[in-house]
Amino acid sequence: HDGAFHLTVGPGEQKALNLVRDPHIAVTTGCNEWDAGIDVVLEGEAHRVTDHAALTAVAAAYLAKYDEAWRFEVGEGGFGIADEFAWVFRIPPRKVLVFAKKPHGQTTHRFG
Repeated sequence: HDGAFHLTVGPGEQKALNLVRDPHIAVTTGCNEWDAGIDVVLEGEAHRVTDHAALTAVAAAYLAKYDEAWRFEVGEGGFGIADEFAWVFRIPPRKVLVFAKKPHGQTTHRFG
């Protein structure tokens, strides 16, 4: 959404504590096959989203992509309330690495 990767995490979780201390992050996704699929690594700097309008837009993007399974209520500075509360981080990509399998290959793209 909005040219960036977004993630949610509980304020007391280790990932949240790490991002507050050091916002540099690498996000990975892929498959567990050696000879099929692709793996992607996104590197960037995480910025906490607290603006109500921005949180509402992210919540709408999650809902549009994942339907009711990922409906988030916008709260004060994040999603949800009380023990179901999560911070939202926006990660504009600085570098993306893609690793292809069978045939093996890789590419890197650096942003602005």
